[in-house]
Amino acid sequence: MRTAPKTLPLELHAVSLKAGDKWVIKDLSCRFEAAAGCSVIIGPNGAGKSLLLKLCHGLISPEKGRVSWAGGADPGLRGQHQAMVLQRPVLLRRSVRANVTFALKVKGVEKAERRRRADQALARAGLSRYAQRPARLLSFGEQQRLALARAWAVRPEMLLLDEPSANLDPAATHLVEEIIQDTAAAGTKVIMTTHDLHQARRLAGEILFMHRGRLKEQAPAARFFEAPENDLAQAFLRGELLWWRRRSIYAPDEQRKDA
Repeated sequence: MRTAPKTLPLELHAVSLKAGDKWVIKDLSCRFEAAAGCSVIIGPNGAGKSLLLKLCHGLISPEKGRVSWAGGADPGLRGQHQAMVLQRPVLLRRSVRANVTFALKVKGVEKAERRRRADQALARAGLSRYAQRPARLLSFGEQQRLALARAWAVRPEMLLLDEPSANLDPAATHLVEEIIQDTAAAGTKVIMTTHDLHQARRLAGEILFMHRGRLKEQAPAARFFEAPENDLAQAFLRGELLWWRRRSIYAPDEQRKDA
């Protein structure tokens, strides 16, 4: 039986973030529930998708607003219960198995249990035969699967994934998606970004659509793909380029608001 959530629900309250003199996240509010499933963040390049993930994980702090875990629980506890896999995973100069067992050691897992969980995770990721190979000699797709296996092994309450199958071939993408689906089915809350609308349709329980640092729509996936409410989301699903829409369809007041 799973224990009561330690980090969920996760809430962002009117969060804004600056890079230099530019606001890259603007007055963003959203809530992620403890229910299992995938929340998928989509939007054009530069929308702020990866920055939103980093805010959720606590890697960066907002200039304005606040991020709260489990209704205001001590943010210092969140790292014990969540994991994040970057688009280009960072692997240790160790064997494939040692990359997983080290993460478990950091979490305080007993030695015998570390080996069992590591082997289970590598089997799930299709990497058992590479257990003794140096992790950095794996192909890019294999490294991505190892990073997912390592995150899954620590049994996170919440798993954040930044473009988990970017630049992978269809076979590798299929394996990555299987791991994500299995992780979500086991009760872990998955929050991920993707540029691939087909992947979003396959995996998402809910969609968050971003544009120019703002959250334009958050809705159940079926409803979003059937009839999005936001006009920019509608254009995005039609495959239109959104870089020009700020000037061509917004009234002057709306241009200032979205700047």
